[in-house]
Amino acid sequence: MKSNQYRKYLMIFEQDKHWGFWINDLGSTKIKKNEAYPSKGHPGSYMFTWQNGRVLNEFHFVLITDGEGVFESKETGRKKIVNGDGFLLFPGVWHRYMPLKKTGWTERWVGFSGPIATQFMSNGFFAPKNAIIPGCGRETVLNYFDSLFHLFNNEPFGFQRIASGLCIQLLAEINNIQLSSNQDHTINSMVSHTKYLMYEKINESIDLEKIASGLGVSYSKFRVDFKTQTGTSPLQYYLHLKIEKAKETLLRTKMSQKEIAYALGFESDYYFNRLFKQKTGLSPGQFRKKFLPSSP
Repeated sequence: MKSNQYRKYLMIFEQDKHWGFWINDLGSTKIKKNEAYPSKGHPGSYMFTWQNGRVLNEFHFVLITDGEGVFESKETGRKKIVNGDGFLLFPGVWHRYMPLKKTGWTERWVGFSGPIATQFMSNGFFAPKNAIIPGCGRETVLNYFDSLFHLFNNEPFGFQRIASGLCIQLLAEINNIQLSSNQDHTINSMVSHTKYLMYEKINESIDLEKIASGLGVSYSKFRVDFKTQTGTSPLQYYLHLKIEKAKETLLRTKMSQKEIAYALGFESDYYFNRLFKQKTGLSPGQFRKKFLPSSP
């Protein structure tokens, strides 16, 4: 998008609501030095003053490129905003924001609603108290905005449904930025290295405590850091990889479940069968019969 002035407020139809995730509005505005804020031309429900603030009934993500300003909400208190910062607005949460008069700023935003959006935004990945997300001025984030602007300029058939997917991808990118900013480079490297070893040794057993020692950290810290980044413990992650490999082997080869168990480094066929059923709800034989009906 070459222009810094763009805004669009959408009419939402029943078929859009049935999809469960829809875009209400999006735009980009360049606020010059000493210019009044917010700029005119927004629908009444979106306008606000610094004195009174605003409460919306939808989610918004706002990205600031160029300039500085201030953001304040009931959950965060007053915070400084700089070039590259993004912030989320949540339904029912009072907020206000504005650029500094001496700098102005350029803002891009997208507003979205729907039961899927509500579920998605309320599942713990985002929270009103952590509304500000630094470091969002990346090319990937800007590209998602440009794709949305292009889509709503042309409004092809089913554009709202396509836009919902783009918006979810945008939010996924923002969440990754948020998570990476909360973890230092050392932790990221440690977890990446461990995952690499797990893939390399998927047909063997692995000593996770030895890996932690080799990385120069205690196993308890290693486990906590790994789970923080992946959502599961290193052992469970490793076992998950083995089970996925077992599922692939069951469907692509004629190896018996006992042969697969030992090929993947399990201590016993019994343990492999028990773990496989625990993770999939089916025994290896049942899994093969269900997904390869013609198998003997």
